Amino acid sequence: MTSETTDFSRLDSLLEQERAFLLEGDLEGLGTLLPAKEQLVALLLSDVAANRDQITPLEGKLQRNQLLLDGALDGIRAVAARLAALRQVRTALDTYDARGRKLRVEMAAVPKVEKRA
Repeated sequence: MTSETTDFSRLDSLLEQERAFLLEGDLEGLGTLLPAKEQLVALLLSDVAANRDQITPLEGKLQRNQLLLDGALDGIRAVAARLAALRQVRTALDTYDARGRKLRVEMAAVPKVEKRA
């Protein structure tokens, strides 16, 4: 097995592992793959014309994983937006007056009650 064939096999295996991490939601594991993936992709794309037959099957896996990554990012953004909205609700209440103008009512901080036994 040549070094180039081994590189394609390693990238194929890495893409499958990346997919598994994405499906599991393991973002930490996903981060560990990035340096090796970048290195292998750069190496294999250094001569696209010569490697075209071996690159083509990997393109589908790369696109599939990119869609999964996009979905994961959308989910993270949605969670961040929801958390921001929840934080905002704790400090102020947005309402509308009779003319439809938006009003913000600032909420006073609720003092904490300490319980002692």
